[in-house]
Amino acid sequence: MVNPLVGIHAALGETGVFAFFWTFVEMITPDKKRLQRAKIAAMLGVIFFFMSWIIGGYYYSTDYGTDVKPVIKKGPQPWAHGVMMEAKEHIFLFLPFLGIVVFSLVSLAGERMIKDAKLRKSFLIVTALVVLMGLAMAFMGYSISSGFRSALEAGRT
Repeated sequence: MVNPLVGIHAALGETGVFAFFWTFVEMITPDKKRLQRAKIAAMLGVIFFFMSWIIGGYYYSTDYGTDVKPVIKKGPQPWAHGVMMEAKEHIFLFLPFLGIVVFSLVSLAGERMIKDAKLRKSFLIVTALVVLMGLAMAFMGYSISSGFRSALEAGRT
């Protein structure tokens, strides 16, 4: 049976990604109202990333390492752990802090970004990086789950 923490972890992470996408959209053509919404969105993104980080870390340390990882490694798609999970573990540690950078930038330099197109462009690049890395995390999580399911299927045949 699938542990519900996996779904909670994924939902929190994906909600964080959507919050940073919201931040990105608000800052394309910012004004004072959009800046305020971007701050709120970035703050929510950071909160959701850290909640996902805690839930995912708990699941990894209590269930994944002992129950899921060995099954994947013995199954037909061992790369699901060897490549995807190894990459995900490192991005997982980095992503919430990159989210804090985005939140800090929009909070501290948001007024300047309304007028400074170069600064805003740099901010949008960093924010897009957060969104793309978050989407990559979702893809890697799907690949890891697929590796687990394929190992279970292979064990039944």
